Parts: sequence; C-alpha cells; structure tokens
Amino acid sequence: MTIPNLLTCIRIILAPIFFIYVIEGEIMFALCVFIIAGLTDAFDGLVARIWNQKSSMGAILDPLADKLLIITAFVTLPIKRHTIPAWLSAIVISRDIFILLGVLILFLSSIRFEVRPSVISKITTCLQLITVISALLGEKITFFIRIGLYLHVLTGAVTVISGLHYMAFWFGLFGEDHILS
Repeated sequence: MTIPNLLTCIRIILAPIFFIYVIEGEIMFALCVFIIAGLTDAFDGLVARIWNQKSSMGAILDPLADKLLIITAFVTLPIKRHTIPAWLSAIVISRDIFILLGVLILFLSSIRFEVRPSVISKITTCLQLITVISALLGEKITFFIRIGLYLHVLTGAVTVISGLHYMAFWFGLFGEDHILS
C-alpha cells in the first residue's frame, strides 16, 4: 500500500460521509469533507510523482475515487439542496458513466491502453469540484449563488467537450487495431 493509494482510499471513504452530511443538511460539514477529499486528490498525484510511487492499482483507483465523489455530489445536491441544476448533473453523471463503459468495452475487446487523464479531463474535474464547492458555499454566501449560472454553463460545456474528447480517443484506438471496419 503506497501513500497515494492510501490517500485515494481515504477519498473513497469520505464520499459516503459527504453524502450523509448533505442529506442531513449539515452543509458546512459536507463542505469540509469535500475539501478534504479534494485535497487528498491533489496530494495523491503529487506524492506519486515526487516519491515515484505510481502504481497500476493507483491508476485505476484514483479515477474511480474521483468519479465516486463527483457522482455522489452531483446526485445529492440537486435532489436535496437544489443548488446544482438537474441538467448539469445529468451531463456530469452521463459523462462519467460513458467513460466507465468505454473503459469496460476497451478492456473486454482486449485493447491495450493506458489509464491517463487528458488535460481537458483534468480541467473538467477541477471545474466540477469548484462547482460543488460553490454550490455548498452558496448556502451561506450569496456571491456563489450569483456566479452559479455562469459556472454551471462553463462546467457543462467543458464536461461535454471532455466526453467528446474521450469518444474521439476511443474511436482512434479501435481504428488503430482494425477492429471496426
């Protein structure tokens, strides 16, 4: 067990704790948990690079932990708090399911690929995290409610672009292996 994998496991454990706090209306506790989870995401990659602790398990666990946390937030907040619009949640969740299905199809097709997020994917995750934090802060600070619409549109657009980027990448993999003709 490497330090980055331990941090990723902590993030996985924090997702249901975040869920409980949102459902119970403990928004500031939910915000703290979400920020801690976000920090573990930043630190696990940093530690893996600095101390050369990259692992194949981490390459799989890290994006799954990200998706668990993001999906938990984008399912819970629109239902319980109405601080994130349903259309944005549908886009975010659909993209993550799409990515997971794409990876599964590649795996089942025995196509070798490396799990490595693209720059647009990292920007997407960052915007999604900011959107969740903004939604939680909007409960106490009206400024975050006012910027919400702009942030939601930006996050939605970048999320769609990221999904299309993954689709183009996967079609390229299938074309290289001449599986589809």
